[in-house]
Amino acid sequence: MKRFFQPVPKDGSPSKKRLAGAAEPGDGPTSAGAATGAGGDVEGRPTEEPFKFLTWNANSLLLRMKSDWPAFSQLVARLDPDVICVQEVRMPAAGSKGAPKNPSELKDDTSLSRDEKQVVLRALSASPFKDYRVWWSLSDSKYAGTAMFIKKKFEPKKVSFNLDRTSSKHEADGRVIIAEFESFLLLNTYSPNNGWKEEENAFQRRRKWDKRMLEFVQHVDKPLIWCGDLNVSMIFFRDILFVICFTLFEHSSHEEIDVSHPDFFSSAKLNGYTPPNKEDCGQPGFTPAERRRFGNILFQGKLVDAYRHLHKEKDIDGGFSWSGHPIGKYRGKRMRIDYFLVSEQLKDRIVSCEMHGRGIELDGFYGSDHCPVSLELSEAVAEEAPGQPKPSI
Repeated sequence: MKRFFQPVPKDGSPSKKRLAGAAEPGDGPTSAGAATGAGGDVEGRPTEEPFKFLTWNANSLLLRMKSDWPAFSQLVARLDPDVICVQEVRMPAAGSKGAPKNPSELKDDTSLSRDEKQVVLRALSASPFKDYRVWWSLSDSKYAGTAMFIKKKFEPKKVSFNLDRTSSKHEADGRVIIAEFESFLLLNTYSPNNGWKEEENAFQRRRKWDKRMLEFVQHVDKPLIWCGDLNVSMIFFRDILFVICFTLFEHSSHEEIDVSHPDFFSSAKLNGYTPPNKEDCGQPGFTPAERRRFGNILFQGKLVDAYRHLHKEKDIDGGFSWSGHPIGKYRGKRMRIDYFLVSEQLKDRIVSCEMHGRGIELDGFYGSDHCPVSLELSEAVAEEAPGQPKPSI
């Protein structure tokens, strides 16, 4: 029987030694994702680096390609990002039932999966996406998953799929892709949802994730750009040093400008259930416990929220990246849970950070419940060589 998927290579095999993201001549647009999960240095590093980025939780990339792709393509053509980070791809990894899976490849060993893969191939073969290479990190089923599109003129030094950046394994459910460039790291994550109930282990999963993220940001060896659906809303303090406010959170004045209806989200319950710890009560993404941990990650990692760095006021029409269903009790209920976070060293290079969806009718969401968010940095200025005289002004 013909094998339609690339098997997971064994240690020491020639296929394992292929460079991550280094497509062979004539490879299609998804072939860059066929690289091994171990990553690797890429020879011939160019001098320029990406500085325009776009992130989007597509809520099933396949569905978006079938219905909303022309409109999203127009947005990409207009913004012309160097890198596109996608979350909630919801395409299964290659590998037949009961066989090892390859999270870097799309499944195509059944008639249905081959048809679905062809939809993806066609979408990515047309402009503007044909100018990008694609890296995948996929779940075993149609759940979670991430993708990273990088313009072909940019060669990352290494692409990893695990927070430890050394393991050849992918994070569970394909939640992480890390591209290393000469002067910074780009981290794309689909953070797990906190959930509603302790006994379902959702709280524990989120606490474990936050602990690992804290360790990651504390030990990165380059400036960081972290983007994606982080599934948590910011605690925003105004006109007070963050370290003081964070330490004295219970007694500090803070503003809930990243949600549309703070009281609604604070008191939200699922089927009347109330967690035993009040810190875990409320809408997932808005509970005091996870928001406190998120604030600590930003503080300890010396990270700046690029959107809030430029936009200090609450924007009730266009200041939220996630919106509830237009029908039902969540109509008009919105949160900002999709971010670009950058290391303080990059703060002065932030040119723009914008959300591209508006209103409770989800204009600019392209069929998803999340809207795209863009970031543009100014191009880095080369440092002067030691001893080189400064030009006169």
